[in-house]
Amino acid sequence: MNDADNTHNAENTASQPLDERVNNRSQRPSSEAFKAFMASNWAPSPQVTPARDAVADHAARRRRVISGLFKGERLVVPAGPLKVRSNDCDYRFRPHSGFAHLTGLGLDHEPDAVLIFEPVEEGTGDDGGNHRAALYFRPLAGRDTEKFYADSRSGEFWIGTRPTLAEFEARLGLPTAHIDELEMAITKNVGAPEIGGISVRLVRKVDDNIDALVDTARYNTAKDPDNLDLGVLDALDEKLSEALSELRLIKDEWEVEQMQIAVAATVEGFTEVVKALPRALTHFRGERVVEGAFFARAREEGNELGYDTIAASGNNATVLHWTRNTGKINAGELLLLDAGVEADSLYTADITRTLPANGTFSDIQRKVYEAVLDAADAGFAAAQIGTRFRDIHTAATTVLAERLAEWGLLPVPVEEAISDEGQQHRRWMPHGTSHHLGLDVHDCAQAKRELYLDGVLTEGMVFTIEPGLYFKNEDLAIPAEYRGIGVRIEDDILMTADGPLNLSAALPRTADDVEAWMAGIWQEANGRA
Repeated sequence: MNDADNTHNAENTASQPLDERVNNRSQRPSSEAFKAFMASNWAPSPQVTPARDAVADHAARRRRVISGLFKGERLVVPAGPLKVRSNDCDYRFRPHSGFAHLTGLGLDHEPDAVLIFEPVEEGTGDDGGNHRAALYFRPLAGRDTEKFYADSRSGEFWIGTRPTLAEFEARLGLPTAHIDELEMAITKNVGAPEIGGISVRLVRKVDDNIDALVDTARYNTAKDPDNLDLGVLDALDEKLSEALSELRLIKDEWEVEQMQIAVAATVEGFTEVVKALPRALTHFRGERVVEGAFFARAREEGNELGYDTIAASGNNATVLHWTRNTGKINAGELLLLDAGVEADSLYTADITRTLPANGTFSDIQRKVYEAVLDAADAGFAAAQIGTRFRDIHTAATTVLAERLAEWGLLPVPVEEAISDEGQQHRRWMPHGTSHHLGLDVHDCAQAKRELYLDGVLTEGMVFTIEPGLYFKNEDLAIPAEYRGIGVRIEDDILMTADGPLNLSAALPRTADDVEAWMAGIWQEANGRA
């Protein structure tokens, strides 16, 4: 090769856009003969109209509530795009929880999809509402197109089949349209209502492309673009996110069923962890053995983990969000396992148990464990219809303060510690006792304080009760016998008309029951061996 050839090749390489270079490894055939052959002789896709999903009517009722809050305004709720994990490898797709709640769609069907509420004359919309909703998404490329085998994100040859527009419409009872029509659907007639335009509200920070599209439409139609009040527009958008979050404070019967499915799968996952503990005790990263055992069950029974598993042994159990899970598990230590299975519907459980790694609590471990259990039981007793969400925390932490005082660990009397000016007992439990649970492990997070922390417990709420005590090795304010002990007990609670129902009660809670449960699992495993 001469110098001219080298120069020519270097120029070609330099001019190739960076985002195309990822395909340099590709050796896909591109001849016209190949393209023609690939487009021929495929069996027709089944032409069966699917049945309406069980969630469809519930999702329609949710949309009707939102429609009643934002008359005359266009609402834009994106699912979100695929997110890159590294280079050209994406994370498994999970839609935004607000989108999932309003459509009923879970799993990985609809990256880039957007739900649009189009305003209509009051009372003439869906179910007598003020909007007509439509789902915009990208269906799979047809087998007669090059994308069928060449597009690794949307080609059926790469990712398998996905429902068509017509199939989604039949399943969800929701009109659908191709994503190519999305830009017009979002931007048409945008402008100030006083001049005949339509105001738009958007769930922001879900899809950057949709954010940019809405912002551009607002700017282009503003009377005075240079003085556009972005703060006012952000407040409009935040109100929509707030409403979607508050809509999930009360679960409907379908959601409760999904929570029960997620909890049942999580209980099975905890059983698998106990089965794996003997091997974990021999492994240099036993916490990873535990994490892997639970993850296998989550993928077998559900969609995914609801959140990164906390498999924390020894002093790691005093780290509230220990998800590295790189530690060794030693006999005589405690294992704090905080884990949840996300069902195919995307509803997740969130359960914690603290287990003696060798199957038996030491005296000091049992003392701390039973104090936390007493606190959890006090929180459960406080969780009654009509009381406030914050009362659960007060009841649980008061018990912890009393136990800490009995043990001589509190530097002040209990009354002073539990006062707003004190709180010394919180050194050993700095987190809250409860949070709402559902599509997100920390569900309803954008709800107003008066509806969340100060909210009244109501039938249909689902939340956790999870007190704990965390005595770090480095804590010189306590006797050495307590150090390195971390205990948390967490259950998933449904408020019913008759009071709180522990959805996760199938997992043992008392120290004696935990020991017996673990022994029974190991005995059965040894019997099979």
